[in-house]
Amino acid sequence: MTNADDTDGSSAPLMEHLKELRNRILVSVGVLCVACIVGYLVWKPVFDILSQPMCHAMEVRGQQCQFILVKLQEGFFVAVKIAVWAGFAMAFPVIAFQLWRFVAPGLYRNEKNAFLPFLIASPAMFVAGAAFAYYLILPGAFAFFLSYQDDFQKAMADGTALAAGASAGVVYQGSVEAFLSLTMSFVMAFGLCFQLPVLLTLMGKAGLVSASGLRATRKYAVVAILTVAAVATPPDVMSQLIMFFAVYPLYEISILLISRFEKKKEAEMRADGTWFDEDEGAA
Repeated sequence: MTNADDTDGSSAPLMEHLKELRNRILVSVGVLCVACIVGYLVWKPVFDILSQPMCHAMEVRGQQCQFILVKLQEGFFVAVKIAVWAGFAMAFPVIAFQLWRFVAPGLYRNEKNAFLPFLIASPAMFVAGAAFAYYLILPGAFAFFLSYQDDFQKAMADGTALAAGASAGVVYQGSVEAFLSLTMSFVMAFGLCFQLPVLLTLMGKAGLVSASGLRATRKYAVVAILTVAAVATPPDVMSQLIMFFAVYPLYEISILLISRFEKKKEAEMRADGTWFDEDEGAA
């Protein structure tokens, strides 16, 4: 049996819960719509910020930072895409709060105390991963991609089809939509990868994984992280190693966090007299 003081559970019938869910969804959708409108009003400065790594890579090569619109409607869709991304980022705290307010009454107080830090840590780690990609990965990735201009120029200069005295030239004139999709893919990939300690620690608190189990699967984790790095980064070894050395320490941090939680839980259960040691039981 559960203690009435140990839970804040609601006794409202099912229809009242559904009404509450509907109201919280409506609030979330309304805030998201308003945030998307605000995002549309500021899409130009947001695009300027997102284009800085590419512009810097082009300026280093002595090229003018300039993009093109391949399709007539491309500019509009780019503005809408930025508005949706920026709107979701601005509305996420409100959406997360509405979700928390709906779920919290059905949780025990100790469950609330366990879950709330993850609700705060998740967006913080996503921002950290996005910033890591923006400041450290994107400049190198764009420099790598732009370097293929030289390879094309060399291939065309060596070709026999060129007329005598003709000059070969291949210059990047990027589609705005393609460039934006690539940039957001990098930011999203690193933001999600930085969720690793949040996910593993939450699974550890739920009893789905253990610190000893994670230690035993280190070699598989290394292979998995290297595979993700090979897919999410350009095909140059430096970018892949940067992502690996950024993500793998998060795996080790997860082990430390789960180990601390397990020791704390063991101490509490020993104090309550409910701890059972399998080794001692077998002896």
